[in-house]
Amino acid sequence: MVYEDKVRTSWGRVGEFLLTFFPVPHSGRPRACGQKECGDYRAPMAAPYRVTVVCLGNICRSPIGEAVLRARLAEAGLSEVYQVDSAGTGDWHLGHGADPRSIDVLNAHGYDHDHTARQITSSWMADTDLLLAMDESNYRNLQQLITHSGWTPQLRMMRSFDPALSHLPEPHPELDVPDPYYGGPDGFLDVLRMIERAADGLVDWLPQHQL
Repeated sequence: MVYEDKVRTSWGRVGEFLLTFFPVPHSGRPRACGQKECGDYRAPMAAPYRVTVVCLGNICRSPIGEAVLRARLAEAGLSEVYQVDSAGTGDWHLGHGADPRSIDVLNAHGYDHDHTARQITSSWMADTDLLLAMDESNYRNLQQLITHSGWTPQLRMMRSFDPALSHLPEPHPELDVPDPYYGGPDGFLDVLRMIERAADGLVDWLPQHQL
């Protein structure tokens, strides 16, 4: 049963009234409408729009993506509007910190970070608005999780927000952020630069396109 039906069944006419002021976004979570649409009614603050950055093990690429995107949103004054976290599609590193090479590159470029690896599951989908996949494999895995969850968060590849790559269809191998795990520090710096370009485009895109 979708959110609207639950409200109508439980609350009747009161539920219909609430749905007028709390429209449901693509992910099924209720959000308060703005004062412009609601006249003099002062609706409660909407829940933050949740963005989850996803790679394979949640120790290399996605922690960098989480840290960079949080920093960019803070610089834009949007930290209270958007909540950023990260996860991996695999469970190999659950409970571990980020890879030391990820930590080094974040420290070297002034990014705050505090990370414990987690695995994304279908249960996340009810509370996630936008999923950012680091590569085509992650994208396909997330598609399956979304299908099994019954919810419909938006799924994008992280680098699709890089203006130089935005013309490519998703998923596309040229949009991959390569996994640097088996390489040296230079690979982690390359990942950081790719993510920075994408994060800049994403911060510009979000206010105009979030649902």
